[in-house]
Amino acid sequence: MALGAPRWLPGVAVAGLAALVAFGLHQLVPAIPLLTAAVGLGMIVGQIPATQRLLDTVLKPGIAVAARRLLRIGIVLLGLKLSLFDIAGLGWATILVIVLIVGITFAATLGLGKLLRLPGTQPILIAAGFSICGASAVGAMSAVTRSKDEDQATPIALVTLCGTLAIFILPALRLPLGLDAEQFGLWVGLSVHDVGQVVATATIVGPTALAVAVVVKLTRVLTLAPMVAIVGLVERNRDRRIDALSAASDTATTPRAKRPAIVPLFIAGFLAAVVLRTFVPLPDELLSLADTLQTTLLAMALFGLGSNIRFATLARTGWRALIVGLTSWALIAAMSLGAVGILT
Repeated sequence: MALGAPRWLPGVAVAGLAALVAFGLHQLVPAIPLLTAAVGLGMIVGQIPATQRLLDTVLKPGIAVAARRLLRIGIVLLGLKLSLFDIAGLGWATILVIVLIVGITFAATLGLGKLLRLPGTQPILIAAGFSICGASAVGAMSAVTRSKDEDQATPIALVTLCGTLAIFILPALRLPLGLDAEQFGLWVGLSVHDVGQVVATATIVGPTALAVAVVVKLTRVLTLAPMVAIVGLVERNRDRRIDALSAASDTATTPRAKRPAIVPLFIAGFLAAVVLRTFVPLPDELLSLADTLQTTLLAMALFGLGSNIRFATLARTGWRALIVGLTSWALIAAMSLGAVGILT
């Protein structure tokens, strides 16, 4: 490395190379979403002793930049996919159902995670990932909960596992359940986690299913902002109570941690991008470039997050989290299927 080069450069370069490899895998096997391939590559690299040593040393600063900063920039650009007019076109009943499913799944998953005593912030990160938008939601929620990397690893692994299974299981269930293309698209949009996994699952049935699934899914993505804001407010109120108790007992001996923002800057940027996409006629070329950049940044970020996963640790401590994840997946799939029957 050249003298004076940033310490983060090697890790970011490796994440960029991984995103390119993930793109190649997606081109060879379109059924594998690009972002899922990126997470999977990270998981594989994270298990090899030689690469583990590199990840823990020379690559660590850059992997951290990819997993945090690049993820947040990617979430901002994700807002350019959303138009409030498209969401309004779904109708108030569908929008209400989306909000209810997100809220119920989030609360139920969080409660089960706490009941099974998952460590750290795993309960709330799993709840965000399964109810809203997969790995992107895990990364966004970790910002306001000040989660450790090890707390993010298990939720990322779970949403990747269940979202990948959905690509194969949901299309196989379509005909036995008697769903037409539009109903199937609605089910997929309501229940599958990452946007890429939604696209991969709905594409199997056709363009009608894909069009419905993407709009419904992106409406779920929009709930990320209020959910993060609510959690941020709860975290700040908890910090105030802790500070008050420490001051009253006069026992505080360490500096107080900075309170999390109620709405992190990147979430505000995400909302600004949604407004921009809705009310400003942007050229198709610009939207295409933003989409490519957003996908690339998220692929790099998810490779970084995946590389923090250690299967040996998950095998020893992850069975409770697996129960929570599978239960949450079953709950959102069942609720979404019931909603399809009501709405159609």
